[in-house]
Amino acid sequence: MAAHPFARIVRFTSMAYAPALVWTSVGAKPRSATMKWAGIVVGTVIAGYVAVLLGNSRHFYTDDTEAQYAPMWQLLGAELRAGRFPAMVPWEWMAGNYSLEEAGLYNPAQLLVYVLAPSFDNIALYATLVKLVFSIIAALGVYRICLAYGARAHWAAVAGVAFPFSGWFLFFDTASWFTSMTGTAWLVHAWASAVLYARGRSGPIPLFVFLYLALTIQYAFPAVESGLMIAAVLVGEYLYQRRVEVVARVGGVALLAVCASMIANLPILLSSQATWRGDVSTVHNDPFLTVGWSESLNASLPSTLPAFTAWWGHVQPLPMVYVAWFVIPALAFIDWRAAVKQCREWSGIAIFGAAALMWTAGPGAIGPLRWPARVLPMVAIALLVLVCVLISRFGTFAPSRRRYWAVATLLGLLFVRSASAAPDRLEWHLVAVAFVAGLGAAAVWLARTRGTIAAAALTIAATLPIAFAQVVSAPPTPLSYQFPERRSEMKAAFPEFPGRTLQLADRVAIPADQRTLSGAYGSIAVGSYAKNMGLQYVNGYTPVGHAAFAGLLCMDWAGGTCPEAYQRAFAHAKTTDTPIVDLMRLDRVVLQRSLFPDAGHHPAPMGWRFVDYPGHEQQIWVLERVLPLPVRDDLIAHESGVHATVMSDAGLTNRAVVSSGTGGRVVLSRLAWPGYRATLGGDEIPVRMVADTFVAFDIPPGTHNAELVVTWRPPGLAASIVSGLLALVGLAAMQWLYRAGRRESVPVAPVAEQVLAAT
Repeated sequence: MAAHPFARIVRFTSMAYAPALVWTSVGAKPRSATMKWAGIVVGTVIAGYVAVLLGNSRHFYTDDTEAQYAPMWQLLGAELRAGRFPAMVPWEWMAGNYSLEEAGLYNPAQLLVYVLAPSFDNIALYATLVKLVFSIIAALGVYRICLAYGARAHWAAVAGVAFPFSGWFLFFDTASWFTSMTGTAWLVHAWASAVLYARGRSGPIPLFVFLYLALTIQYAFPAVESGLMIAAVLVGEYLYQRRVEVVARVGGVALLAVCASMIANLPILLSSQATWRGDVSTVHNDPFLTVGWSESLNASLPSTLPAFTAWWGHVQPLPMVYVAWFVIPALAFIDWRAAVKQCREWSGIAIFGAAALMWTAGPGAIGPLRWPARVLPMVAIALLVLVCVLISRFGTFAPSRRRYWAVATLLGLLFVRSASAAPDRLEWHLVAVAFVAGLGAAAVWLARTRGTIAAAALTIAATLPIAFAQVVSAPPTPLSYQFPERRSEMKAAFPEFPGRTLQLADRVAIPADQRTLSGAYGSIAVGSYAKNMGLQYVNGYTPVGHAAFAGLLCMDWAGGTCPEAYQRAFAHAKTTDTPIVDLMRLDRVVLQRSLFPDAGHHPAPMGWRFVDYPGHEQQIWVLERVLPLPVRDDLIAHESGVHATVMSDAGLTNRAVVSSGTGGRVVLSRLAWPGYRATLGGDEIPVRMVADTFVAFDIPPGTHNAELVVTWRPPGLAASIVSGLLALVGLAAMQWLYRAGRRESVPVAPVAEQVLAAT
């Protein structure tokens, strides 16, 4: 039987390029090969973590992971194990509204992290294991994107392995900013699922699930990045397929995921005016963590130290913009004429990458979205996917002087840009150029003589020593608090403080040589450190912050205070004759000696006394009540013209019986977050505030033995539940339509797969 004429052209082209021309798609490769390379991705990421830990054993337990996330896991895990859903932890005034914090309470994967956390004594080990799991999820997501766009499994694995060890993701998101890491891990799977759904090779449920997981992290960046990704996929798939119904399908499922995720995000929007992040309309530009586009020329040089303004000045000590050693040189080995002819098929990748690259250059803040450098992982994903898809489908490794000159030019640009940014590292840049050139030559030789699988294997293997070298050469755990790693050691060293404690301290006042258990960390709780020990501290790490309360005690995002906080804490609140410490119903106030060196040499405030805690005299003064609170669990902190029974401070619905002949006011020991509602005798009454901080209620005259019922629920909860139920109904309808239409339609395969089918 005569071959199809088009097949002859394909064979002729393939012979001309030898092994250089690579065609592939999801459907063109056996499932076993796809699974095998997925296993290689998982194994290599694990090996990469080992390499990183050999370079720095605390790499995955630093900065915000120490001070915010890992302690939060312990607290929320304890609450969940006790049968309480911790949307609000009232005694933790600074960071206890977890319907607003980066807690992901409606994200099943996050809840699993919390439930398991209290079982681990070694917090650093647990943080490393959790991050390893999410790095594997992220790597497999990038792998799936490449497969969705038609890359061969081995080249898709190259992109998947490279991403978790790209500069910003490895040194910031993975090391410190856990919510950004998890949001990205789910986003890449949503991207792959969106493309597969658009091309009829998967249903709507995976896209819905992964988008929901990305949107319920309760962190703005993954949510906005997910929206940007969906927009890029919609435009790209319309350019490729020219079918409006494809855009409608994918866009419809994305909208359903947004509706389902409202339960996590609507409370943030409705409470924003009470927080530091209240002005969501602010747009301004500044140089801090704003990355010039020319820094992208550093993407393939492992020695790069980019030049833009951040915590360390203008030249950064970390390879923040590094993506992968091969990603720029590989551009020389793509048949761009063939690639451009089929550019509509992969245009969504380019659109997303271009948008992310533009974002990294500013503005410096768009509402709550500050520090554009945080988008660098999106640039890395786009570059890796684009290069690996194109090299897989349009790669050519045949000898070519023109391509060699192109590689030399690209390496020269890498060297010049990196040397310009950090000229004092000139010799290391030269070594890095030689290393990349040598690896590239070896990969091209393997592709030409042993096949592209061997070249991909070398490319993957090279990721490990580069990650080790970059971590070893970095400053010792930048931005680290140097917290201890074991909870048992923390508890053994720290005072046993029953009840509720307000700490007036400042982490900046702790010298570097005192950041040990035998020093400050045996007495002072920085950030959310107290949660590791199960102590009820008012202070905590929060990126959200209740603006009025923070202003009342000049408390910052890490729970630190100013010297004036001592006087403010014992001053009477406006419109009451009650000190702030009594309205908060505190059992103890801890003063950092370096911040208040003479406090213990002066008389204690009325009703309080200084108490000695042997072994901790060098770090803290401790104030405790002369007489304990008459009823520890009474939520009512102040009554004026009102007689009230005890309102038990248990749960988020609280009751008391009140009476008032002439009218008066009741002030509760609760922070006035939006979401409170009260009824008196069954009739709703308005919620008031004292000093914009404390929840209060006016009791009308003539009230006699009426039940006051106070409840708090996340704002917009009812609307969110309805929205989520409607989203599930809509998803069921979309799935039914997909199943019904699947019997009558043929999935859209990449052009490469169509060519193979024709042969």
